[in-house]
Amino acid sequence: MAVLVTGGAGYIGSHMVWRMLDQGEDVVVLDRLSTGFDWAVPAEAELILGDIADQALVEETIARRGIDAIIHFAGSIVVPDSVADPLGYYLNNTVKSRALIESAVRCGVPHFIFSSTAAVYGTPETSPVAEGAALQPESPYGTSKLMTEIMLRDAAAAHDLAYTVLRYFNVAGADPGLRTGQSTKGATHLIKVAAEAATGKRAGMDVFGTDYPTPDGTCIRDYIHVSDLADAHAAALARLRAGGASITANCGYGKGYSVLEVIDAVKRVTGRDFEIRLGERRAGDAVSIVADPALAKAEFGWRPRFDDLDTIVSHAVRWEEHLRVANSGKA
Repeated sequence: MAVLVTGGAGYIGSHMVWRMLDQGEDVVVLDRLSTGFDWAVPAEAELILGDIADQALVEETIARRGIDAIIHFAGSIVVPDSVADPLGYYLNNTVKSRALIESAVRCGVPHFIFSSTAAVYGTPETSPVAEGAALQPESPYGTSKLMTEIMLRDAAAAHDLAYTVLRYFNVAGADPGLRTGQSTKGATHLIKVAAEAATGKRAGMDVFGTDYPTPDGTCIRDYIHVSDLADAHAAALARLRAGGASITANCGYGKGYSVLEVIDAVKRVTGRDFEIRLGERRAGDAVSIVADPALAKAEFGWRPRFDDLDTIVSHAVRWEEHLRVANSGKA
């Protein structure tokens, strides 16, 4: 019995691989390394280079390794990019996920966990937002994820497949033991960008939009530590294996911070100042979105360990400094 982690060489996926190994699981990673790194995959996990849409490869792997669960992270995640290239996002996030779901059904994989997003809500009418809120994505990224949620729901209704959809809010931070972290060049995650600016890797940073209907005019998001998110996946898998029914749940903390509040936190934690450039809004950005995480806590028994903005920021900054040392050693 083994777990297949798609996109397991990426930021969130690599944290999940470590989390599974920590609890003694046999782990197989499938990743084409478009944004991930082979060094981010622990030696204890098998790394297969390939695409989730390669059904022959996926199905051979399922059969060979006795896969009983798929945790699906692979996909494209940058909101403005999805606005510029919607068809690319529908291909990578929706069409290829359909192929993966079909392979799971054909091979009799009983458990499937899908990495979705709070972007399926758009800008919700109420805050915090619960899973039953209206689904009105404001970008092709959000729509591509919602389409996959629908396919998974319908496939599970027709076949012997139980799933968990986890709608992530804004993921940040790094493994406290510095085993892995956000390493993508040109990353767009706010805390990653601010941490790079604070450590001198960027010449300042841009803030996109200061005229939103929020207290300081910048967007508000719910930030969740990546290790807490991995814990939520592990708990969701345990629930499915124990016979739990299919479910969709939010993964966030239930409190929001504006862009400027996050930047202030990075400056406070690091004791360093850096240039902030105020600019126009970006297409596809929701005004404010904060999770109601009650369902995940009730159904999975999930209890966050790092529910603190300064802790998230400090781990992100420590990872940037770790990368600096690691990269200087390669020079």
